[in-house]
Amino acid sequence: MTSRLCRQSNQPHHWSPGSRREFLQATGFGFGALALQAMMHEELRGAESPTPGPHFAPKAKRVIWCFLEGGPSHLDLVDPKPLLNKLAGQPLPSSFQEPITAMGEKGAPLLAAPRTWKQHGESGLWASEWIPHIATCMDDIAVVRSCWTNGINHAGGVCQMNTCINVAGRPSLGSWVNYGLGSGNQNLPSFVVMCDNSRKPVNGPRNWGSGFMPATHQGVHIDGSSAEPIANLNWPEGYSSQRQRAKLDLLQQFNREHASMRPQQSELDARIESYELAFRMQARAPEAVELSGETAATRELYGLDQKETEAFGRNCLLARRLAERGVRFIQLYSGTGSGWDSHSAIEKNHSRLCKSMDKPVAGLIKDLKQRGLLDETLVIWGGEFGRTPMSEKSNGRDHNPTGFSIMMAGGGVKGGQTIGATDELGLYAIEDKMHVHDIHASILGLLGIDNMKLTYDHKGRPERPTINEGRFNKKLIGA
Repeated sequence: MTSRLCRQSNQPHHWSPGSRREFLQATGFGFGALALQAMMHEELRGAESPTPGPHFAPKAKRVIWCFLEGGPSHLDLVDPKPLLNKLAGQPLPSSFQEPITAMGEKGAPLLAAPRTWKQHGESGLWASEWIPHIATCMDDIAVVRSCWTNGINHAGGVCQMNTCINVAGRPSLGSWVNYGLGSGNQNLPSFVVMCDNSRKPVNGPRNWGSGFMPATHQGVHIDGSSAEPIANLNWPEGYSSQRQRAKLDLLQQFNREHASMRPQQSELDARIESYELAFRMQARAPEAVELSGETAATRELYGLDQKETEAFGRNCLLARRLAERGVRFIQLYSGTGSGWDSHSAIEKNHSRLCKSMDKPVAGLIKDLKQRGLLDETLVIWGGEFGRTPMSEKSNGRDHNPTGFSIMMAGGGVKGGQTIGATDELGLYAIEDKMHVHDIHASILGLLGIDNMKLTYDHKGRPERPTINEGRFNKKLIGA
């Protein structure tokens, strides 16, 4: 510590500051520096802390989430409501309190769901004609019909379904899984995101961001539709691995010297780690994303031979290949850019999108099962909310955050069952309700993580993935 403390010659054992201000500056700033150093150490320690690991024996090792962005209609897919067709054209009965929705038309009449419903498999679960391929997998699927959320618009709904809260700033579920369990491989990202078109999902990369956690836990976007799914993956022509390694070593030396003076910036650690991962990926990732070795039967199973199913089918097949190689969390966007949003022309919109994702999702489930991977891979299907039974613009449906469905298969989930229920018109979840907090808690639980025990210290406060709420619905595993 530097100060102008002067020893008086006539009092050799007495110390006195040059001035009161200088004394306060010296001691105050000194202790302030110690505090700053401690905080920086804590931030760095958080970035380098060991993986917490599972709290109990996991049912699943990994997650593949087929995210139907925009909000699919549960009323037209997995939650049949005969009364809705009977009362079609009439106003919502007075016994129902009309929910607050994003853009709804007040007093709009009920809209029929003119579907053909059938029961499938030994379990007899219902599915409409819009998902004939998924319908063949119903004995492996649990349909949760009682979901609800706080997000009434797409920005809030997608944010909450990814981060457990409807405002930005928190880590995504994939980041929490990455932080809690660590990577299942050394040569590929642990958390991968793929979209089915060139549009960006609402909120963009924040959906797979790491929030207040180190940036090393964020997701990696892969363009499954590209001939080079991972940008800049291949070595430049004429480069050898030795030359690339030497170049990277020099760059890393500069980066580490720069980062050593800025330990509070976790983005620098993420950048350094990304270069190292990129070098390892140059040797291993090309094989992982190369589909030419897949058989014609496998390609047909995912719908790669049909224009309507090729894009999402390719992503689903890539997801299976990444899952085989230890990628922990994979999110596949269907209808990227709120494509499932059907305020009008729901028949045209949903029939097209269902055709694009139905066969690929069923192919993924069947392929995982025949390879012995489904038991340890949790496959999730669903969007940020559902659709209302009331009409909008005469032939569409508004957002419905108060009651909707998701499906889960594999990863320890007991298939062939429905969990929860909505009311007789499909407007509100009324039985065994599962908020997004409960959905995330259940996903984490299947991975062996107790959502209340997984913590990350942020500014002196222990943060949890479900914000101190949520419970693992053990009906998913038949308990």
